[in-house]
Amino acid sequence: MFQSFDNSSEPQFGKERIAALRARLTDLGVDGFLVPRADEYQGEYVPASSERLAWLTGFTGSAGVVLVTQAQAVVFVDGRYTTQLARQVDPDVFTGGDLVGAPPPVWIEKNAGKGFRLGIDPRLHTGAEVKRLEKALATVDGALVFLDSNPLDDIWTNRPGEPLGPVSIQAENVSGLSAHEKILDIATGLRKAGAEAALIADPSSVAWIFNIRGNDVPHTPHPLSRAVVRADGSAAIFLDRRKTGIEQEAYLTQMATQMGPEALPDYLGELAAGGAKILIDPDVTSVALAEAVRKAGGVVVEGADPARLPRACKNAVEINGSAAAHLQDGAAMVEFLCWLDTQPPGSVTEIGAVEALEDARRRMGEAMQNPLKDISFDTIAGSGPNAAIIHYRVTTDTDRGLEAGEMFLVDSGAQYVNGTTDITRTVAIGEVPAEQRRFYTLVLKGMIAISTARFPKGTRGVDLDPLARAALWKAGVDYGHGTGHGVGSYLSVHEGPQRISRAAMQELLPGMILSNEPGYYRPGEFGIRIENLLYVREPEEVEGGDMPMLSFETLTYCPIDTRLVLTSFLSGEELLWLNDYHARTRDMLMPLIRTPEAKAWLEKATAPVERLNRE
Repeated sequence: MFQSFDNSSEPQFGKERIAALRARLTDLGVDGFLVPRADEYQGEYVPASSERLAWLTGFTGSAGVVLVTQAQAVVFVDGRYTTQLARQVDPDVFTGGDLVGAPPPVWIEKNAGKGFRLGIDPRLHTGAEVKRLEKALATVDGALVFLDSNPLDDIWTNRPGEPLGPVSIQAENVSGLSAHEKILDIATGLRKAGAEAALIADPSSVAWIFNIRGNDVPHTPHPLSRAVVRADGSAAIFLDRRKTGIEQEAYLTQMATQMGPEALPDYLGELAAGGAKILIDPDVTSVALAEAVRKAGGVVVEGADPARLPRACKNAVEINGSAAAHLQDGAAMVEFLCWLDTQPPGSVTEIGAVEALEDARRRMGEAMQNPLKDISFDTIAGSGPNAAIIHYRVTTDTDRGLEAGEMFLVDSGAQYVNGTTDITRTVAIGEVPAEQRRFYTLVLKGMIAISTARFPKGTRGVDLDPLARAALWKAGVDYGHGTGHGVGSYLSVHEGPQRISRAAMQELLPGMILSNEPGYYRPGEFGIRIENLLYVREPEEVEGGDMPMLSFETLTYCPIDTRLVLTSFLSGEELLWLNDYHARTRDMLMPLIRTPEAKAWLEKATAPVERLNRE
């Protein structure tokens, strides 16, 4: 299995670990210390050796930070994790905080005493974070203290070793562009910007530029590495040689000098000497690296990672690869859902379903000679009330059966060399109450609204987000997560800068892949989410219109459970979309399905539905 069902949370140790950390803070002369989920590379997934937040608090979510003072320990999480936080930390030791509405800088302004000294490990915080903290501390005449070593690391016994996943080369027939071409494009941009070099701090950008992949962190196939690209077209990559063999090193030396990660600060210092201008993205780069440039006399030019936008706007080869990966993945989903439908209610548990789905993907990969490399995130498989936990992760402690009269939500994805997938289906187990079917249909209406949207150049994700929520808003409900996130090309399943949400200010550009996943969750009762991946199409003329319009092309093909749809709630256009989507799903997936049973199931699941006046 590519995921574990063990409960790795250890809240029982929170009290003693916080006490040991507080003792260290006294020695360091600081009043508080921040422990983020992020590691030195600022990725969504971190290796076991960097799970500092989980080790200290017991909270295992993918986003959060704890502020520890002598009197309090506040764990800040977003709306996806409030329920999980309450389950995983000792309430006598930790209190919950709002990572979005009242993050640590806001807490400092409202609660910190005059002269408050906050310690941080500068390797774990970006320049953008530091600016916000310094601004907040200024309001209380406080100070931000860069610590030479991390006091938590000093007390973390039995800390796992650093990862050494082997590096592989991503062939041009799936990348679409050579690494040499990408480096030259970045160098051209640097010359136009008047910068001597760019520090590439995001491992996904390094992987994309150099057409390499790795195995250092769960589910995201990039090697933990950084790079520097110079305006003259030369480059250096900072990647542990224990991860590369003869073939990989011979490949990399054609375009870059390879050095160990520990050499980067000195390299930046030498490069910066004499006042060189170095482009650094303050949102993804640790402040420690920016300080290495400044201390050497260099000039930090703050700007976006030059690979971020090109990486987001997939080329034709990447789009075609993703489409093929999604068809393979959709066929695996059909075989899984067919199997699930044949199981008596109560006979399958959440863990059993996750294991069956991964097995279906593995077998389909073998049959199509495109192996499953990994899952793209831990599968969210929630039955009944567990589905209401937005980022639920089933463990042996929480596992429950899929019972009759409930809905089962399964949000999963896969990593193939030609693409990254992410799909959510909510399905009926037996006869589901009409009220739950009503909300399911409202969620579906929002999903269809995004799928069929046309929009002019310059449209941002924030502009489209209300389309997914309108039907739910009319019913007096909403959901507490974004409508869509960017997706990489055999890279991170959560990729920026593109997204669809209330805060999504990036213009949507052709080639961007996004998820489309509205939902609704009633705590303690049920949860609903329906998700497809889409990509932004080139603008096209609209008959009778005044200007060309961008639109979305669907990548994900897998039946939507029409047993849960109240067709009287759908407009004629929405019903037409649903039936057309199912017709295309049937045509595209049927040749890939391997068993008569699954073929018959697909035929039935994609049969056209009619709008009824009463249901």
